[in-house]
Amino acid sequence: MHMSSFPGNAQLRLPTPYLLFLGDIVESGYAKTAFGLRDWAGDKCVGEYRLAAGTVTAGLAELTPAEGYARGARSMVIGVAPGGGVIAPSWVPALVEALEAGLDLISGMHVRLGDVPELAEAAAKHDRRLIDVRVPPTGLPVGTGRKRTGKRLLTVGTDCALGKKYTALSLANAFAERGVDADFRATGQTGIMIAGGGIPMDAVVSDFEAGAAEVLSPDAAPDHWDVIEGQGSLFHPAYAAVSLGLLHGSQPDVIVVCHQPGRTEIIGAPGYAIPSLEETIELNLLLGRRTNPAIRCAGVAFNTSGMDAAEADALMEAESKRLGLPVADPIRGGAAFQKLVDNCLG
Repeated sequence: MHMSSFPGNAQLRLPTPYLLFLGDIVESGYAKTAFGLRDWAGDKCVGEYRLAAGTVTAGLAELTPAEGYARGARSMVIGVAPGGGVIAPSWVPALVEALEAGLDLISGMHVRLGDVPELAEAAAKHDRRLIDVRVPPTGLPVGTGRKRTGKRLLTVGTDCALGKKYTALSLANAFAERGVDADFRATGQTGIMIAGGGIPMDAVVSDFEAGAAEVLSPDAAPDHWDVIEGQGSLFHPAYAAVSLGLLHGSQPDVIVVCHQPGRTEIIGAPGYAIPSLEETIELNLLLGRRTNPAIRCAGVAFNTSGMDAAEADALMEAESKRLGLPVADPIRGGAAFQKLVDNCLG
């Protein structure tokens, strides 16, 4: 699997290795970025730095910025994103400390690092960079709908934050293990940090969303696969627009539906029920046919992290029989996942 930069954000070169900043959060759900980097770019992470009030850990060596720099770190990544995506005032002294220790700062939040006066001043004083990953490239085109060469897979979901990135990375790795030429295409801040390039789709102006997805996955050799990280959900009352633009612009030949069993309500939208798998498949195929009439669903990826192995296996086997499609947990792997990979490749 390749995770190289591409025309959409070729200028992005992130300084590695990373020291992961976990701030003072107490809910692990806000640490998706730190966990994603630990799990998929562990060779780029030298340790973590958290404040005294923080209880969430990525399980890495606890280092101060100076200690991280001494161990080879060249940037500190803000690995958490609390509600609203703001940089908490309580973090600022620690972020300044990192700049003083010789580290650049990397953030994937909507708030720009340079908009925090103390950080702008410290970065200028110590000749360090403030790198905002959630900034789309300039000059994005409006989508054309033109059919591109090569093959594409897009992960879609019943909701947000349930495994679309992990599924795409797992599938891209599995394709490569089978000798298939494949690229992981990152569409969110964590994926971009893992891959070193990508387009933050939720920061793109709506008119250019489909065009950004086209740039993300350009013409390729007939047997080449782009495995595209999905965003949001067509059923989310706030984020469906991002999902639709990505679906139309990606023109996927294959979709894999991602779901977390047991989740009953859309995240951040109380009263909105999680859609059924059948409805999710149906709507994604209906809308996806607009730009690729041959689109198909290859199967379902379950996030069974809250279940034991026997319970997870029994549920996935039953759901696979019910749906007539492979159902697997990409992180657990095994025969069920290999069936899903088989069906993706067709």
